[in-house]
Amino acid sequence: MNSQITIIGLGQIGASIGMALKGNKNFKRVGYDKDAAVSKAAQSLEVVDEVKSLSGAVREAGIVVLCLPLSEMRETLRLVGPWLADNALLMDTAPIKSGLFQWVREVLRPGRFHIGLVPGINPNYVASLEYGLNAAQPDLFRKGIFALDVPQGTPEGVVNQAFDFCRSLGAKAMLADMPESDGWMTSVHVLPQLTAAALLNATIGQDGWQEARKFAGRPFATVTGGMAVHDDPDSVLEAALANRSTTVHALDTLMAALKGLRDDIEQGDEKGVAERLKDSVKDREAWLEEREEAGWLREGGDQEDVPGFGQHVGQTLFGNTVFDRHAGMRKKKK
Repeated sequence: MNSQITIIGLGQIGASIGMALKGNKNFKRVGYDKDAAVSKAAQSLEVVDEVKSLSGAVREAGIVVLCLPLSEMRETLRLVGPWLADNALLMDTAPIKSGLFQWVREVLRPGRFHIGLVPGINPNYVASLEYGLNAAQPDLFRKGIFALDVPQGTPEGVVNQAFDFCRSLGAKAMLADMPESDGWMTSVHVLPQLTAAALLNATIGQDGWQEARKFAGRPFATVTGGMAVHDDPDSVLEAALANRSTTVHALDTLMAALKGLRDDIEQGDEKGVAERLKDSVKDREAWLEEREEAGWLREGGDQEDVPGFGQHVGQTLFGNTVFDRHAGMRKKKK
């Protein structure tokens, strides 16, 4: 296996990958960022061992990880595809894979492989509003989990390589189907961003805004932060349209919840409104507690991936068994 890993995009995710691999003798860390100042800063912070031009960073890499906004993925794939070395593994950290997998197929030559990564980060950083290189942390993926979207027919050795990569970051990994992971991320990543956009559209410039803006504070800034902190508008656009039916379903679910709240308020249903608000607080607290405990990782002793990997990988990918994430066991497809 080629020992060079190239990280393209040195923001929070890319730089954190570099930090997590510092001192790992199995990899030489090479970085690239389109912002030369970011590349220079990343090297001075020892996020990577070396920075190169895009072509120079890719040509000798055994693993290339694209840590870019979704809006930059297609053009970057078009550029790096011809430079990928034989047997190279290309991975990406885009939240939504629909569309992106097709872009990869358009540029990936035979003998090169692609696996999509969906990172679930350390719960200690879930509420952080920092972004970019300044938000990078060497333990960003500790107590975290990666979903691996593996195209059909990917060799077992390549999948093992991806699992080993996740372990090297201090994370665990699980196999996922692309439509499934896209559904998760539409609910918890894209929908909050669209909600932020809708709230901004519904308030700024509307009646009373000239005065209301003087008092808009933490609640407004927190909810609308989804359109300011995480992804650029073009990336949100790409993600929302990549799988329209899933996005529309998520929006329909949100609008139904809003309508229920609206109707209770219009009817003066104090009990109904109270239940909705109290339930929302309890649900959020339960989610944060679950994220902190991360019981699904089954920590203790040697870390095992979720699901168990190795002797079962051929069956999991190419046979007739699937992992039941709810029951935590394998079951036969009917």
